[in-house]
Amino acid sequence: MLDKRAQILLKTLVERYIAEGQPIGSRTLSRHAGLDLSPATIRNVMSDLEELGLISSPHTSAGRVPTPLGYRFFVDSLLVVKQLGSGELHQLEDQLHPDNPQRAIKAASQLLSQLTSFAGVVMTPRRRALSFRQIEFLRLSEKRVLLIVVTPEGDVQNRILFTDRDYRPAELVTAANFINQNYSGHSFEDIRQRLQEELRTIRQDMLGLMNAAMEASDQAVSESNEQYVISGERNLLAVSDLSQDMGRMRQLFELFEHKTSLVRILDLSLRGEGVQIFIGGESGVSAPDEVSVVTAPYKVGGDVVGTVGVIGPTRMAYDRVVPIVDVTAKLLSSALSQP
Repeated sequence: MLDKRAQILLKTLVERYIAEGQPIGSRTLSRHAGLDLSPATIRNVMSDLEELGLISSPHTSAGRVPTPLGYRFFVDSLLVVKQLGSGELHQLEDQLHPDNPQRAIKAASQLLSQLTSFAGVVMTPRRRALSFRQIEFLRLSEKRVLLIVVTPEGDVQNRILFTDRDYRPAELVTAANFINQNYSGHSFEDIRQRLQEELRTIRQDMLGLMNAAMEASDQAVSESNEQYVISGERNLLAVSDLSQDMGRMRQLFELFEHKTSLVRILDLSLRGEGVQIFIGGESGVSAPDEVSVVTAPYKVGGDVVGTVGVIGPTRMAYDRVVPIVDVTAKLLSSALSQP
C-alpha cells in the first residue's frame, strides 16, 4: 500500500511521462504535484517507489519512468477517466449503423483507430450455432467429391471430400436433396445428432457421406468468419516508443499475424465486465512491455458475443482511451441488438 503522498507523486509522474515522453525528474514533480515538499523528500519517495518496482531510472537520465507494474497500479487505483467529448460521441453514434452488422463492426474498428491514433480491433460476434441454406455435391473423380455450402447470408464455401467409395452423380443429387429438404436452416451440430438418430432410414454408405459433409461444412463456415477486424496498424509505426526498437516492432506485428494470440487477449475480455486493460505480457500472450490493449465486451440481445479494443503503447492517455472503448462497446451493442 502507498500512502497518499506517494500515490500523488506516482500519479503525477505517470501523467507527465504520458504527456511528455521523457523521464520525469524531481523538479517537474515539484511543479506539477501540488505538494509542498522539498526536492530531497521527493527524491526519497521516488527511491521508495523504485524499490517497489513501480518506476525505474533509465541509464541515460536522472529522471524516472513508469514500469509495467507502475502503469498497472496507476490504471487500477489512480486513473481518473475523462468524459467523452460531444463531437467524438456524435461521430460514433452517426457511423455505427444498425442496418448492416458487418459494416457496423468495420466502422467501430476504424473509429477506434481514428479517435485514438492507434490500432482499433473488433472481435466479430461468436456464432454458437452455424447453419446452412443449401448444400450441393459434385463428383470430381473416383472417391473425390466437391462439397458446396451456401450460408443463410448467401456466402459460398467449398470443400473437397475424400470418400470411402465412388459415388454416382445420381446418388450425390439424392443425398443433397435429402439434406436440403430435411435440415436446411438447422445447425450442423443439430444435424449430426439427428443423423445418428435416423440411422434406420438412411443407408449406411450414404450416412458416411453425410457425416463427412456435415464435418466439412461446419469447418468451412467457421473458417469463413473472420475472427476480428483490425484497423490502423500502421499508426503504430508513428509511435516513437515502439518504432525506435525494430525488435519490439517485429514482436508487435507478429502478434497481429498470429491471430490466435490476439484472439486469446480478446477472449479474456469476454469473461469480464466493462473496460479491461492488459499491459505488456499480462494477458499471458507474448507482447512487448511497451504495448497495452484496452478492451470492452459488447452484447447482442443481452449476451456477450464479442470484444472491441485499442492496441497502443503503454504510454497512452488511458483517461481518454478508456471512455472511447467503453462507449464504442455500448453503441455497438445497441446497433447490433436492434431488430
